[in-house]
Amino acid sequence: MDAHHDIVMNARAKAGEGTRFYFGYSTILDRAAFEEWRGQHGYDFFELPTGQAGEAKDLTLIYDFASRWWGGRVAGLKDAPGQAVPGLVFEISEKDWPIIQHKEGVVTGMCVERPVRVQLADGRELDAVAFTTNPQRATSDGPVSARFVEALVRGATAAKLPADWIARLPALAR
Repeated sequence: MDAHHDIVMNARAKAGEGTRFYFGYSTILDRAAFEEWRGQHGYDFFELPTGQAGEAKDLTLIYDFASRWWGGRVAGLKDAPGQAVPGLVFEISEKDWPIIQHKEGVVTGMCVERPVRVQLADGRELDAVAFTTNPQRATSDGPVSARFVEALVRGATAAKLPADWIARLPALAR
């Protein structure tokens, strides 16, 4: 395993017993891609729980991080009063939170955590944590990654997010 794996495993060993709500809106929703990543990084023991559909309020998607792995810019979140980003809310144990941080790019400094207010499909609201581009690494230079957009669409489709949102994902990349 790599140094990131060691960082995550050390953080897991020191973690508390609580849980956190995680709002996933990006490639985490593509189960096949997540399981491949999980295996490549030595986290086969971790199972992503079933998520609840919801919308993070007053946000929009913005392609603002240049990823070498994806071959272009990938998505983060931007404040946008009155708009919403659909996704899934997962309840993650504190012990497993470092795995989510690794997947979302906190370990490499690509992303940062940000609080979001999520309205669930049943109308309840809750506070959750989403991951977005580290402001120090945000850029609008270069093309959006077509592979990334395809993974977003696959994940949103698999998560049964609203059809109008899925249809908008490629347009948001322009």
